[in-house]
Amino acid sequence: MQLIINGEEYTVEDSPSRPLLWVLRDELGLTGTKFGCGAGFCGACAVHIDGTPQRSCITPLESAAGTEIRTIEGLAIVNADGSLKLHPVQQAFLDAQVPQCSWCMSGQMMTAAAFLETTPNPSREEVVEAMSQNYCRCGCYVRIKAAVLQAAQLAAVAQEEAA
Repeated sequence: MQLIINGEEYTVEDSPSRPLLWVLRDELGLTGTKFGCGAGFCGACAVHIDGTPQRSCITPLESAAGTEIRTIEGLAIVNADGSLKLHPVQQAFLDAQVPQCSWCMSGQMMTAAAFLETTPNPSREEVVEAMSQNYCRCGCYVRIKAAVLQAAQLAAVAQEEAA
């Protein structure tokens, strides 16, 4: 089965019903995507499939074939000199010192990045709603909300500079 992950093509020979999460982590070594609940509730395993955040723990491999998959490892941009330019969400989460245990953070960031693609200038209420299905065992919700709002500002500044 062919998978396109973070712009690279992979051939995976595995059961079509195997969860995408385990293929990413165990077969391809993309361990940034985390196992949380295993039932699609917590959001720790969120990846983008064709730009939409999906729970990889409940996504069968066969349904991901032929799609564009992006993991947390593919969120930053690799510059021509090999250095990384963090995605505005990644930078904002660091600036706001969001992570405590960090287990949910990749899923939080993937959800936030997809949300900001469709809602570049969100209100506080929209952020709360968009992030409400991602759980943080440490209770970092105030910092998560602040970071998503800051990421929107960072993305707007970057867009203005690019224009």
